[in-house]
Amino acid sequence: GAGAMAAALSLVPDVEIDDGGVFKYVLVRVRAAGGPGKDVVRGHSWAEYHADLFERTAEELAQQGLGCECLGGGRLSHCPEERKIHVYGYSVGFGRADHSVTTEKLKAKYPDYEITWADEGY
Repeated sequence: GAGAMAAALSLVPDVEIDDGGVFKYVLVRVRAAGGPGKDVVRGHSWAEYHADLFERTAEELAQQGLGCECLGGGRLSHCPEERKIHVYGYSVGFGRADHSVTTEKLKAKYPDYEITWADEGY
């Protein structure tokens, strides 16, 4: 029921990104059937296209009975030695994610980082 769906939703990590480097990311709204949703960030260097990230994420969520939609994409530059993440760019297929939302999610996961964002750049 709805309780199980909310529980499944709560188990989905808000942020899953690579430990360092420059890579594409997508902002995805995850939804339990008929219930509330939440936005999550997924960014990995193995993805050649933003769609690769979204499709992998959608498959994983579907196995837990959750649906999702892509809100947009961009790029992340993650410098762990400097404790910095910069959010920028856009996805040709999905459009630009709301980088301010992504930045807030990243700040929650990396509270000791300096996290910045900009709308320019590809």
